[in-house]
Amino acid sequence: MNTQHQSHVDIDALYQGDQSKLYSGLMAEHHGADINSEGSKKQVKRIIKVTIFLTIITALEVVLGLWGHHVGVPRAVTSALFLIMTLLKAAYIVKVFMHLGDETRNMIVTILIPLTLFIWFIIAFLADGGFWLHMNHSSGIHYMLP
Repeated sequence: MNTQHQSHVDIDALYQGDQSKLYSGLMAEHHGADINSEGSKKQVKRIIKVTIFLTIITALEVVLGLWGHHVGVPRAVTSALFLIMTLLKAAYIVKVFMHLGDETRNMIVTILIPLTLFIWFIIAFLADGGFWLHMNHSSGIHYMLP
């Protein structure tokens, strides 16, 4: 008796509809196609473009860190530039690798508004905690945590 269950799953059927945009046509371009096809070359060019962009930004961060330390650039300026470049890389990674760039505007707003509120939430609680810590140490009364 053959107890092994065999089912044929059509790979192309898994990538139909809205999900096909999530994979940027990767399966459609390479499934049963020649590696030298136009679609394959397009995907390779896209990967090379992403790699070069992220490499350039990372190299700029390293050069800025070394040069800024050697020359004596104020730490606030260096930190601001690092933050800007890090956010630029993060936004590009989210756009390309998480495929947010392929989504509609409403979906992007649905993701970014809660993210922005969450970041504000973290900053607000850190500021409140810092204020409480300052008040606790500056007054003569020291509160003990339970």
